[in-house]
Amino acid sequence: MSALTFENTRRELNTDEGVLRYHEAGDGPPLLLLHGSGPGVTGWRNYRGNLARFAEHFRCLVLEFPGFGVSDPTDEHPMVAAPKAVRRFLSGLGLEQVDVIGNSMGGIVAANLATTDPELFRRIVTIGGLGRNILSPGPGEGINLLMDFTDHPTREALVTWLHSMVYDRAIVTDEMIEDRWAQATEPKTLEAARRMYGRQAMMAGMAAAASSDQPPYWAMLHKISAPTLITWGRDDRVSPMDMGLLPMRTIPNAELHVFPNCGHWVMIEQKAAWESAVLAFLTRPEA
Repeated sequence: MSALTFENTRRELNTDEGVLRYHEAGDGPPLLLLHGSGPGVTGWRNYRGNLARFAEHFRCLVLEFPGFGVSDPTDEHPMVAAPKAVRRFLSGLGLEQVDVIGNSMGGIVAANLATTDPELFRRIVTIGGLGRNILSPGPGEGINLLMDFTDHPTREALVTWLHSMVYDRAIVTDEMIEDRWAQATEPKTLEAARRMYGRQAMMAGMAAAASSDQPPYWAMLHKISAPTLITWGRDDRVSPMDMGLLPMRTIPNAELHVFPNCGHWVMIEQKAAWESAVLAFLTRPEA
């Protein structure tokens, strides 16, 4: 296989609600990869280091969610737009069932879809973020820093947030900071971020959820029937690992794998170990 680059994997899908952009690599069963949230995030930045390994076994499809500066934006809250984008994307490609990997927000999106459409995913892998704080205060440190940056975007605030995402600060390079800064401060992307992570919006959302008659998503995780691998960094300061206890216990066919010396970006900080665990799970023969 030739080297996978941003350019040779980049694709576009025209839909009735704008262009969805994605990266594609490999042949085999379809594997959908959903990115997380935060300043300057993209699917490519989340998974570019993992694509070559997974592309040996799967047709990898890294979807860019609307509202993060790559796919065409919508006027909706990014968490509302994301599951709709997944459905449009899979329908546009003619895919009825896929395996899915979701990082943080992407894992929540996958879990929500799996509770309402149990046939959509054959197997599910999540990376941090899924569940709710049980032993630790919430929102977590990283989420508070994310709100600080969203309300007052400075390079210093961005670097402070990025450092909260990792166990090893050496991962946060000058190149990463500049790339993230440029995208995070693009006006439309920042506007979408404020709908999601502005402190006022976050507090309003929490208050609305507390008074709603609708159950929170984490209360519906028992409806997920697909085998699920929950992966977590032991030293995650964004979504502390006690959050994973609830989905581990309530998703009927769930497994939990915790990686040491690792923050929120498990697929980056524990790349080899994470890829090994995930591939073993996804390629395991059916029971």
